[in-house]
Amino acid sequence: MTTRTIEILVGIFVALGLAALFMLAMKVSNLTEYSDEGGYTVSANFDNIGGLKVRAPVTMAGVRIGRVTGIQYDRERYQATVAMTIAPAYDYLPVDSHASIFTAGLLGEQYIAIEPGAEDETLRQGGRIEHTQSALVLEQIIGRVLVSLTTGGGNGNE
Repeated sequence: MTTRTIEILVGIFVALGLAALFMLAMKVSNLTEYSDEGGYTVSANFDNIGGLKVRAPVTMAGVRIGRVTGIQYDRERYQATVAMTIAPAYDYLPVDSHASIFTAGLLGEQYIAIEPGAEDETLRQGGRIEHTQSALVLEQIIGRVLVSLTTGGGNGNE
């Protein structure tokens, strides 16, 4: 009878472990924070979005105010168009706000940070953020440094 009890306890322990792993996977993939609470959609065009992905956070002053809901290539502008859904509580973003793509940590996930502008008019459903700064791509920065080093641009021999 004690063997049966031990088997049941081990089964419960394994089930709890699997449930914990599932919850951890959901937390890491940001699926637990996905809610369809509405809000309004705005877009912005970027020359390079780097590794930005759908469901990436949109922040203002470090506070998450929305999510990236779509990424498409604009054939007319030759840029990436990023659609963002902003929570309804943040309906006061000025039309001249600035959107930049940043990286959380050195090699972390990318997100969009919005800096508010000074206009009285606010962004509404379907609005566009005109002032953008593309993602810094680590490979491009390293390439520029290497080129400047090999051309003698950083050794003081000029």
